Amino acid sequence: MLGLSAVIFVPDDTAKTGLPQPLLLQNVLGAPLLAWLTDSLYHDGIGRFFLVCHDKYVEQACRCLPAHAEVMTTMDSNPADLLHVFLSTTDTDETDITVVAGPVIYAPMLARRSGTPVAANVFRADRELLMDSLDENFVFSRFLKDNCAVLSDYDGYFMVDSPAAALDMAIMLRRDRALRLMKLGVEIFDPDNCYISPGVRFESGVKLLPGCVLRGKTIVRADSVIGPWSVIEDSEIGENVKVHNSMVSGSKIAADSLIGPYAHIRDGCEIGRGVRIGNFVEVKNAKIQEKTMASHLSYIGDAEIGSGCNLGSGTATVNFDRVSKHKTTIKDNAFVGCHTALVAPVTVGAGAYIAAGSVITEDVPENALGIARSRQSNKKDWAAKHKKQD
Repeated sequence: MLGLSAVIFVPDDTAKTGLPQPLLLQNVLGAPLLAWLTDSLYHDGIGRFFLVCHDKYVEQACRCLPAHAEVMTTMDSNPADLLHVFLSTTDTDETDITVVAGPVIYAPMLARRSGTPVAANVFRADRELLMDSLDENFVFSRFLKDNCAVLSDYDGYFMVDSPAAALDMAIMLRRDRALRLMKLGVEIFDPDNCYISPGVRFESGVKLLPGCVLRGKTIVRADSVIGPWSVIEDSEIGENVKVHNSMVSGSKIAADSLIGPYAHIRDGCEIGRGVRIGNFVEVKNAKIQEKTMASHLSYIGDAEIGSGCNLGSGTATVNFDRVSKHKTTIKDNAFVGCHTALVAPVTVGAGAYIAAGSVITEDVPENALGIARSRQSNKKDWAAKHKKQD
């Protein structure tokens, strides 16, 4: 049975490369090479990783591995003993394991099919033979040379032997990711202008328009359209959501919502089903229930807003008094007129109306009309008297 486990060496090659950190921890397209490597391995079925690296790089290296992978490291323990434990706790049917002995990328969609194979720092090792060889005289490099099959670019592994080579791999990484996503049913309009970090997940039917940047632990569910020119980080995008020319970070957006253009959804937001967050609207640490609209030019911060509400242009939750943040609550089906300031802490009751131009400093009861503005006064013939005379 093809192995579901891998041993990965992160050599300290800083003296050779002149970089401040090992080459496998160097960023390419916004993520370390190790993250690209292990993400590809994980999606090819390898879910267990034994990480060998200098103690000072262990934490950084572990952050590169897939969130749901099983990881064991050599930190503060005897490497041979730990490796024996790792190998002995694999699936009993697992005969082979993958050993990555140095900087490589894994791009299976770009595996070569002709020409002379170019070997990589990757080997296929017999699990039981490796376990039996782990004694006080064990030398890993000798074991790999004498007992293991060497993998190559025919297997989708490509050597990275310098910082320049790492940069050259960027095109391959992007192309390999695009091809894998196409097989999942994701449509990428311009792969050369779309940046997708390892760890980002997609469901079928997603469309990525030019200029998209997707990072971190982001998931985009079926039939959503992202872009053009949108940035999404550490967020969950529901089914059939449209995010146009906008930024979303650390938030959840439920199905059938429309975000943008030029909206900014900041950390801590939960956007309900069928919500409209329009142009030049900023939302921060807010929970917005289904079918609520904030269509333009508003700030919603530290707020909880019910379903079916309408926030007119220029609505602002005044949440900060220079010392503390305060919460605004707007209950179901409330209507907030244009250019309203809601001075928190404050609650607008269900079905209430707020007159345009109000500064609301007190709670507005359910189904009431809140007005907080100066009364208009018209001076008859004032303009004619003040016009410049010819």
